[in-house]
Amino acid sequence: QVQLVESGGGSVQAGGSLRLSCAASGHTFSTYTMGWFRQAPGKEREFVAAVTWRGWGYSVNYADSVKGRFTVSGDNAKNSVYLQMSSLNPEDTAVYYCGLGPAVTARQFMSSYNYWGRGTQVTVSS
Repeated sequence: QVQLVESGGGSVQAGGSLRLSCAASGHTFSTYTMGWFRQAPGKEREFVAAVTWRGWGYSVNYADSVKGRFTVSGDNAKNSVYLQMSSLNPEDTAVYYCGLGPAVTARQFMSSYNYWGRGTQVTVSS
């Protein structure tokens, strides 16, 4: 059974930082993508960042809204992905979800992911 467990959410003031972690277990993908999405109240879930592992290493992708502020990284040996978030602003307030799917190029689409975690709340106050 595949499981994804997010951690690291919390409350922070604008300009602050948080680091999210997501650990996957039980999957059998040899090449795969682990991505971060977020969903704010009343809004659709949106892509944030992703790491894609292939035989030679991994590549990363970011949504334009977080480029330069967020850094995604991964540890293949631990089946984990991390999201270092800096210069947070109230618009970053959302539940952050981790997703897992086969390695694809369309990493910004939810349909590319087979499994999801339950999410972790990030709240940024002004």
